[in-house]
Amino acid sequence: MPEGPELHLASRFVSRVCAGVVFSGPVEKSEVSKNSEVPFTCDAYCITATSRGKEVRLTLTPIKEEGEPHGGKACQPMDIVFRFGMSGFFQFTAGSEMPKHAHLRFYTNETPRRALSFVDVRRFGSWEPNGDWQTDRGPCVMFEYQSFRDNVLSNLSDRAFDKPICEAMLNQKYFNGIGNYLRAEILYRLKIPPFMKARTVLDGLLPKKRELLEVKPEQGQCQPLQDSEMSLSKKIKVKMESPDILDLCHSVPMEVINMGGKGYDPEKPDDYSTFQAWLQCYCVPGMKSLRDHNGRTIWFQGDPGPLAPKVSKSPKAKRKGKKQGEDKTDRQQGVKGEPPAKGIKKEKEGAQNKRVKSHSESKKTKENKRKGSRSSEGRKKKSKPEREEDAPGTAVPRRQRRRSMRTKSEKDN
Repeated sequence: MPEGPELHLASRFVSRVCAGVVFSGPVEKSEVSKNSEVPFTCDAYCITATSRGKEVRLTLTPIKEEGEPHGGKACQPMDIVFRFGMSGFFQFTAGSEMPKHAHLRFYTNETPRRALSFVDVRRFGSWEPNGDWQTDRGPCVMFEYQSFRDNVLSNLSDRAFDKPICEAMLNQKYFNGIGNYLRAEILYRLKIPPFMKARTVLDGLLPKKRELLEVKPEQGQCQPLQDSEMSLSKKIKVKMESPDILDLCHSVPMEVINMGGKGYDPEKPDDYSTFQAWLQCYCVPGMKSLRDHNGRTIWFQGDPGPLAPKVSKSPKAKRKGKKQGEDKTDRQQGVKGEPPAKGIKKEKEGAQNKRVKSHSESKKTKENKRKGSRSSEGRKKKSKPEREEDAPGTAVPRRQRRRSMRTKSEKDN
């Protein structure tokens, strides 16, 4: 999932590829997207981008042509705020090479046309025309560090800090820009158990003066304030020797930004290799993992902490359990890690078929016996009025029986 560094790198990308490019026409939305239409159309406009935490804002600015009358109806600028969801990113391509999952498109005023597209495979991302930064998100951990630090330390009585520190770090009201891989890397570097109470971790921290942490978003570099008492080199040394968790919430994302590329993007192995080598904990072999109370996987080393979910199991443990179940069945069949032999399967199927056949045959014989007994009883009842002279098994017609009875009575008389 894209986090603060990835969204800032995306804003840099948009500003770079759109520099000096003129766009024209309406903004086009894909038919499958459930996001709102963008009511903007203009003969000529330019695009710039900025970021704040986990949001990117595109500004569409109309270009005023020479000789255009002042009283005419001119296009108005528009801000579109994007949230990337699980898989959003921007791509700048030729119009004939449009990405499959391009859900919002801005076309250039040239032939052949090119397009800036917001691509989102899983469609969890969103955009807001005429939008602004969300008010329930806190200051950016990368470019508003001092405000971010003050916001956290002045609100430690909030119930959000009763949760484990790994869950509190995903609360964008206080940690705007921190996501799953960043929280794992920050906690690992400080050897903080992920399921310690957040207030316990943060309570001992003191508000710090601005030392060297105001950063310009356009350049992505730290710009310290001047201080006569301490030189810049001494400030950096003090800062690096004893960083706390809030310091790393700023410096670790800045490391990703300074690497360049796209940051966390496992779908692009070429760009992802540098980032993967930078990771120390997240998805690294040998590290432990657990699902937190929100179902998100946290990677760590050592003891998880006192607030760890009791029933929680890591995805690896589940996979191992399945494999162990397979091994048990394989051991019973005499082969480990392989499917049972064809001969064994056939023998088992044959035995099962024999059982089914014998069961059905026994049912049929029982039914036949019942039918036979009923038919024999009926025959006995019919044979009672018959004469003893009649041969067994021969049926005497009714007329013949009457005649025999008459002749007998006449003889008796």
